[in-house]
Amino acid sequence: MSSIAKGTQQNIRPVRKKGFWRTLGGQWQLMLMSVPMLLYVLLFNYGPMWGWITAFQDYKPKTGLLGSKFVGLQNFQWLFGREDFINSIRNTLAMSVINLVFGTVSSILLAVLLNEVRNRGFKRTVQTVTYLPHFLSMVIVVGMAQNIFASNGAINNLLMSVGLVKSPVFFLGEGKYFWWLVGVINVWKEVGWNTIIYISAMTAIDPCLYEAASIDGAGRFNRILHVTLPGIKSTFVILLIMNIGHLMEAGFEIQYLLGSSVVMDWSQTIDIFVLKYGISKQQYGVATAAGMFKSVVAIVLLIGANYVSKRLGEDTLI
Repeated sequence: MSSIAKGTQQNIRPVRKKGFWRTLGGQWQLMLMSVPMLLYVLLFNYGPMWGWITAFQDYKPKTGLLGSKFVGLQNFQWLFGREDFINSIRNTLAMSVINLVFGTVSSILLAVLLNEVRNRGFKRTVQTVTYLPHFLSMVIVVGMAQNIFASNGAINNLLMSVGLVKSPVFFLGEGKYFWWLVGVINVWKEVGWNTIIYISAMTAIDPCLYEAASIDGAGRFNRILHVTLPGIKSTFVILLIMNIGHLMEAGFEIQYLLGSSVVMDWSQTIDIFVLKYGISKQQYGVATAAGMFKSVVAIVLLIGANYVSKRLGEDTLI
């Protein structure tokens, strides 16, 4: 028996992992197919980062990048000494959090409700109706919102008809309403589109789990709570990490089109600040510094959210 064991041990050889270049050679077709996309990303995503050098310069178009005066962190010091830039950070984060919370909750709720609907015709109709606003131009959406929330619009008429207010509410001219208007518009426009991923995740849940829960006496609500929601947990975590990485991007079109000088302190985001100082006032170094600050903070938020998720034992993006 011992000789057989020794012979067996001699025949067993450790499996060597393939090296990087050997793996690359074995998958050269796939690598070749990825080259165009890699070049696209390098050219249009990483190539323009060369322009970040203007954040540390008193950039002048006549002298160019190499001829402009180097000023160090002066542009960043100027930014954080400006009240309007601090307000733009506040507005960006506030509207991003509102969009994240409202958008995520409404998307999951709609996906769960559609998943419980058994009438396919009604389900497809609701899906189509909720998807369509995603394809509308933001100019059209903002125009509709301005008519609906105007002093003589449908919302004010409804509020006065039921006696909730005695006079029209100036939704479009008071800053305290602006953030919530942006959140409502974003939810109406994107809720149907955002449910696609969650509905897809729900279709991957094993039907046997629902049957087992029903046999154990679980009602519809308990099946949703203990089967459906845990089944989309990993999808929710990944999307949450990605959305946290975009917290510094509250949007541009809604705020630019819906905002006015009356609500500027509430509507101006970092992107609008960059547009105003980079294009209108031609302070290119300041605008680049603001954009660079936004990008760096977004990277930190993404890495931080991924790290926290990993520490909690959840799925991670990186």
